[in-house]
Amino acid sequence: MAITPEVTVGPPDGFGWRQIVINGKSAGKVRSLEVLQRRLRHAGLPSGHPIHWLGGDSTVWPHRAVQRRAVGSLMFIGFLLPACLLIWIGWVDCRNALTFGGRLAGFTVLAAGLMVVIAAAATLDYWHKRERRYSGAAVLAGVVIVFLGSFSLLLLQIGEHFNRWSAFAIFFLVGSVVAGIGLIRSRAWKGLRNPRRIVIGAIVPALLAGLNLAYAQVYVPYVTTPLIMSRAEFKEVSLGGTGAAMYVTVHLYVKNDGQIPVYVLGSIYWIHGGPANIISEDRPPSHKLIYDGEFVTPAGRVLNPGEEITEDAVVEIKNPEKVNYEAIRAQTEVYVIRKDRMTLPTDYEQSRVTAEELKRMGKELEPREPKAAKYRNESEISNSSEILNVTRGRQRITVWRVSSGEWPRIDVAISPPGDRIIFDPKFPYFNQEVIDRYGLARVRGSMTQTPFKELLEKARSTERGASQDQSGR
Repeated sequence: MAITPEVTVGPPDGFGWRQIVINGKSAGKVRSLEVLQRRLRHAGLPSGHPIHWLGGDSTVWPHRAVQRRAVGSLMFIGFLLPACLLIWIGWVDCRNALTFGGRLAGFTVLAAGLMVVIAAAATLDYWHKRERRYSGAAVLAGVVIVFLGSFSLLLLQIGEHFNRWSAFAIFFLVGSVVAGIGLIRSRAWKGLRNPRRIVIGAIVPALLAGLNLAYAQVYVPYVTTPLIMSRAEFKEVSLGGTGAAMYVTVHLYVKNDGQIPVYVLGSIYWIHGGPANIISEDRPPSHKLIYDGEFVTPAGRVLNPGEEITEDAVVEIKNPEKVNYEAIRAQTEVYVIRKDRMTLPTDYEQSRVTAEELKRMGKELEPREPKAAKYRNESEISNSSEILNVTRGRQRITVWRVSSGEWPRIDVAISPPGDRIIFDPKFPYFNQEVIDRYGLARVRGSMTQTPFKELLEKARSTERGASQDQSGR
């Protein structure tokens, strides 16, 4: 006696598919009675063969073609847009990021973008025939990546200006949550064997390796601070031909004794005359400014570890016999910013414009700028990675040279265009966020002071020695 094959048709899933089982073995999925009868004929079963129906009889075929195509198309587009953004960010950072950690992050973002592209391709199968076992899991993985990417983008934008990428991140964060809920309800991972082992085996090693690399290549370089040394020293001194002026040579230098390269945004040195009993680095009003100037040129040049920049400046002191200085003092100051956290374009040094030039062009200094500014250098800057350029938006750095009585100064501001805040040296914590972000620092050189009479006597001795040499000849 022949055994009659047992045929079971399962209930329709969310997209109208019904599973065919013949003698306990799967025979595929169908969406209509006609296709079912065709499958049974191919299996050698006659028309009218008894069928055990689950979840509805032969009249229940919820095809839902419009819904399937709409959801599939929406998911496909929803994957392609963030994939393009991730691939673009990753490609730029893996080539141009300033640090090893930034380039490593770029490769990670690039890999995430390629995985989202795979997820987009998997939607074509998951919302159509579902012939690939792992298409549902691939789509779910893509949704998780989009969620993590959107969440990270919003996290990095905390405290930043709201921009178009903020709206982009919010939209895809909400969309990934909605899509994830739907995929979890439909158990999209059903094609995987031992999904828990796969997840644990992928996450744990990646987490351990990521923590190790983050500490060695990101945290340690980030907390390492630059060590910049600067100083002014008095060298040769001489009198003019008639004794109406004394010329003092001042040796100025700045050196990078640390391990972090920096940009020198601006530099200044002062030569003052006054009482000899003040030896601190304060700015006493009793000291008169003899000369001030810039000693690191061009502005914006790079100072690499171990590199030193020196300059000798000749300062003229008129009528040295008549002035009542007890001592003259020299001091330097430079503003530096870490090169591993931003990129200063080459046009920064060419951007200098003086207040007189602005007036000739019919322009004035903006209201927020220092009133007594002599000139300014200004340029847009690029962050250390493309992901920071996306989250922080455009940034601009402005450096002013300000006339301020006996103590001219330098002011520095870093902020989005149109929202400048003056960096006040007296209140460094006012701009603490900028200081922490870019490593902006003011380096005050040690003060050098020498008795004025000693310099004058040295100049006279030099003059007498020169006169004797000429008479001996």
